[in-house]
Amino acid sequence: MDAEEVNRPWDGLAVCVAGLGVSGRAAARVLAGRGARVTVVDARDGDEQRAHAAELEARGVTVRLGDGESLPAGTELVVTSPGWRPDVPLLAAAAAAGIEIIGEVELAWRLRPGGPGERPGAAPWLAITGTDGKTTVVRMLACMLTAAGHDALAVGNVGTPIVEAVAEPYDVLAVELSSYQLHWSSSLAPEAAVVLNVAPDHLDWHGSMDAYVGAKGKIYARCGVAVYNADDDTSAALAEGAGRRVGFTLRMPRPGELGVVEDLLVDRAFTDDPASRAEELAALADVRPYAPHNVANALAAAALARAFGVPPEAVREGLRSFVPDPHRIQHVADIAGVAYVNDSKATQPHAAAASLAAYESVVWIAGGLLKGLDVDDLVRSCAGRLRGAVLMGRDRRRIAEALARHAPDVPVVDVSDTDTGAMERVVNEASALARPGDTVLLAPVGASFDMFANYPARGDAFIAAVERLAGTAGSGDVQ
Repeated sequence: MDAEEVNRPWDGLAVCVAGLGVSGRAAARVLAGRGARVTVVDARDGDEQRAHAAELEARGVTVRLGDGESLPAGTELVVTSPGWRPDVPLLAAAAAAGIEIIGEVELAWRLRPGGPGERPGAAPWLAITGTDGKTTVVRMLACMLTAAGHDALAVGNVGTPIVEAVAEPYDVLAVELSSYQLHWSSSLAPEAAVVLNVAPDHLDWHGSMDAYVGAKGKIYARCGVAVYNADDDTSAALAEGAGRRVGFTLRMPRPGELGVVEDLLVDRAFTDDPASRAEELAALADVRPYAPHNVANALAAAALARAFGVPPEAVREGLRSFVPDPHRIQHVADIAGVAYVNDSKATQPHAAAASLAAYESVVWIAGGLLKGLDVDDLVRSCAGRLRGAVLMGRDRRRIAEALARHAPDVPVVDVSDTDTGAMERVVNEASALARPGDTVLLAPVGASFDMFANYPARGDAFIAAVERLAGTAGSGDVQ
């Protein structure tokens, strides 16, 4: 990438937008509005795609359905949707021809008022990436910024498409970034950025762990303040070399870090005298739902907020006003002394480990598509917490084998059903294993697509099954 590419005019530019999803449609609309000659391509050709195509064609966009492989003639720039792998034929052809490929996040950065770099009118970005916790942190951060009186918006993988948000007069944007989006970015310069944690994920897309880690690390390349997880070696290593580094930790913080002292979240980075003074930000009780990994999320959000000048009282108020998204350690009900918790979003081992670590005695509901990820370390680490396990989904036998190796005394129930009533049978089996004081925890460790449309659908099925169980039991506090 050179300065000419970043500063190129949009009027008349021949742009191919790869993908007719939410981000692709938003990119096409914005580019067409800037005068670009836009062609959107997508291999799908169903009723939904045709409806979207009609809307874009009314704006002067060319849409080609049923062929997502060939590069339109005359293309000068490709804007790819995040799910498209670099080795798909269209992107490979563009790369071979020397045509620049960017993602919608890079496009948004270049479309900001005033153009590339820090210019008047461009809202600063506070950027978040990591294997787990991104959406929670970006929403916590937005609450803190709002509590401080800023007109702020959470964008990226959530809410308003980022290419549309940058055109609005916000004070600041809290930006969630995936490894896919960072792979296709080259000039982002957020005011502050964080890598929350790094564990194996999306290796089928990136090709290797090194490539995945490298994509995450791009968030620090031009940032002002590099916030890192002092309890995660990879996050800390990626931040090395950044201009200003600020850590967060679940232990007592050192100077230059945010951390925990007794029951308080404290700041020893953005105070007048970090060497001898810590500033109280919030209480552990202000973090909802409470779990160690969610405390880490709160500290990361607080560090980004403090880097932007948010005062301690706004950090506290932001945490108190934060409403957690569903399917993330979501307490569903208490039935006969047993808690039922939905963490359907825990779709890989790192997330499931954090979820399991939050509870002392667990009946674990797990299964789904493991995407080639190993679960031995996960099972080994949580074996002492398991009252039992109920397994479902395509890769349940791999989890059962790991349990047999590392937790041979834990009772395991295999549910082979895949019909719409499968989750009810799973919950009933888990209930039979549980004892008062236990937690029945849906932390699947696998993706949902073998049995459900997505992880929210899986979580909704769990909630419905728990509600039916509560009705059958004739008691229970359903949230």
